[in-house]
Amino acid sequence: MDHAPPDAKQLDLSRVPLFPLPNVVLFPRAVLPLHIFEERYKAMTADALAGDGVIAMALLQPGWEKCYYGAPPIEPVVCAGKILTHEKLPDGKYNFLLQGIARGRVVSEDRSRPYRVGQLELLAEADVMEIDLDNERHRLSCMLGEGCCATLPVVKQFRQMLSGTMPTAEVADLLAFNFIEDVQVKQSLLAETDPRARVERLIAVLQELRPILESAVRRRMKSADSMN
Repeated sequence: MDHAPPDAKQLDLSRVPLFPLPNVVLFPRAVLPLHIFEERYKAMTADALAGDGVIAMALLQPGWEKCYYGAPPIEPVVCAGKILTHEKLPDGKYNFLLQGIARGRVVSEDRSRPYRVGQLELLAEADVMEIDLDNERHRLSCMLGEGCCATLPVVKQFRQMLSGTMPTAEVADLLAFNFIEDVQVKQSLLAETDPRARVERLIAVLQELRPILESAVRRRMKSADSMN
């Protein structure tokens, strides 16, 4: 979860395969497992592996069901990622792990291939010094140290991240990827280029979700106790 991705400035974003899905938003540094079975995306994967291994995850806009096999509209802000490991199955399908590297905006598309290819521009983030996020970092650490959720291994791992040197905005991206299910909320966080605004928005969302998360953890703990 916490492996450092390659430097975003080294990416060639002039021609990046686009992989649009209706329920997935990737964030920089996060690792996404994918199973590729459609012919067009098997071709996309093969071409990416033959090149630099870069693919951009895009979120389909509402109403995509009407023309899924065409080119339904996508959100303009995407996350470019790099294939970490892959497996080609005997039937030609693929499994691979895609690690997010950078936020990008789709400037134009080439639809001459079976899959969509985008020209991306790297999204510049507002300059915020880490010391200016000390309060938000402390609030996140306190939130993750309270209640039933604090006992979960994944939450303990995030507390370790916050006690280390990983930038607060990067930890926030990983928290959004792992804990927020609403794809529109995730997309809004991906599109936010002000790190402080993004972290503050994440804190507000996590506070709203806390009762639901706590209830789910208590049910899980109760179920585990009844089986012992």
